Amino acid sequence: MNKEASLLLLASASPRRSALLDQIGVSHRVVAASVDETPQPHEKAADYVCRLALAKARAGWACRRGERAALGADTAVVLDGEILGKPDNPAEAESMLSRLSGRTHRVYSAVALVRGTREAVRLSESEVRFRAIAADERVRYVATGEPLDKAGAYAIHGLAATFVEHLAGSYSGVMGLPLFETAALLDEWSIEMPDWGDDARDGAE
Repeated sequence: MNKEASLLLLASASPRRSALLDQIGVSHRVVAASVDETPQPHEKAADYVCRLALAKARAGWACRRGERAALGADTAVVLDGEILGKPDNPAEAESMLSRLSGRTHRVYSAVALVRGTREAVRLSESEVRFRAIAADERVRYVATGEPLDKAGAYAIHGLAATFVEHLAGSYSGVMGLPLFETAALLDEWSIEMPDWGDDARDGAE
């Protein structure tokens, strides 16, 4: 099957997800997808992020203007079986960081594509271990404002990179969009990825 031009609709207001698509050369248009992010009773984190990623992609598809497909994504930080969402205030952010300090948590990140009645979801699971974070360091980090709109109250690509002692899984998935799974879906749907051949060879010389 011939691959179609990569005209993708990103159903997310997250600048990180848009930047990650730019990183792998996928042209896209951004729309904000408003969905209810309340977990359902007894819902597992993996099911939660897959459900929300698909809901966002469906909402995005309703806003299409000629795009080949709509992409939605969602990420959850999980500690002791509890989903740690975005903190509502600095005190909650500091509390989350206190709980994550010196411990290992899991990050689930799902990506979904929707085109008409065709739908698909892929899931990435990562394990992240934080070093011990002193109380005054947590206060200073929260004061930067960086953690206040992030799941689990941290941004792995920002200042919180210094907290990460070990990561097993997908760095981009922890950021919010697992690029391995995203690229696999685009290929499966015959949405064209950039040809890096000539540029890669030139850079290697």
